[in-house]
Amino acid sequence: MRWQGGRRGGGIEDRRGMGGGAVAGGGIGVLVLAAIGYFVFGIDPNTTQQVASQFGGASQSEQAGKMGSPEDQAGQFVEVIGSNINDVWKTKLRGYTPPTTVLYEQGTQTGCGFGQSAMGPFYCPADQKVYLDLGFWREMETKLGASGADFAKAYVIAHEFGHHVQTLTGASEQVQRAQQAARSQAEGNKYSVALELQADCYAGVWARNAAAVSGGQVALEPGDLEEGMKTAQAIGDDTLQRRGGGRVSPESFTHGSAAQRVEWLQRGYQTGDPAACDTFKGL
Repeated sequence: MRWQGGRRGGGIEDRRGMGGGAVAGGGIGVLVLAAIGYFVFGIDPNTTQQVASQFGGASQSEQAGKMGSPEDQAGQFVEVIGSNINDVWKTKLRGYTPPTTVLYEQGTQTGCGFGQSAMGPFYCPADQKVYLDLGFWREMETKLGASGADFAKAYVIAHEFGHHVQTLTGASEQVQRAQQAARSQAEGNKYSVALELQADCYAGVWARNAAAVSGGQVALEPGDLEEGMKTAQAIGDDTLQRRGGGRVSPESFTHGSAAQRVEWLQRGYQTGDPAACDTFKGL
């Protein structure tokens, strides 16, 4: 993936090296794959507060890191990709306002409670920030069988920005109301799946438009989309349930099957149009 000549728009809050307080369970290496599987690619924005409270709550005030442009290559990658995603959404959504991206290690305070790397990358609607522990890239590749390619990482970031878009459009709030009115957990999960698949589709929309808004400085190269689909396959709910040794239970899906995640990523990429990302049709 081409990215190093892309615009660096700042807007990164770097908390790495600050220490994250007590990390429940000893960190990501100690937690079972089932926990990673539920949270990978972002917590449902409607359950973030509930989940975060299980990891220690928000007993401390929110941390504040150094704002600006990171000096290391990994941080610069996040900055360039995030800036490019923002540039795409400014052309697709009237009144779009960028989220802040927070880089942290192990654990950190958020507007939704205490977050930690075991939760995977996530978006907090309360403070409109995307939280990334960059060590998760390694976990994603070695423990989940996902791709280690740059586009696979960019897909993760774009998915989280997709949750921000859903907050701005009101989709997240609509899902919350629908889940509250649901007659069963399985019914409520269908709305969570639709929300996650739409974020996958939005990631595809970004990928299709990345080159156009950057003059080709941020662009997919041959094989990149396939690497993204490999990752989508690896983090499907059915794939993760099999990897965890359990039976495949569609009624418990929260993010969608591997086939669904691949399908919606492809659909977003093929159309380049957010209007094609109506995952809620038929619910």
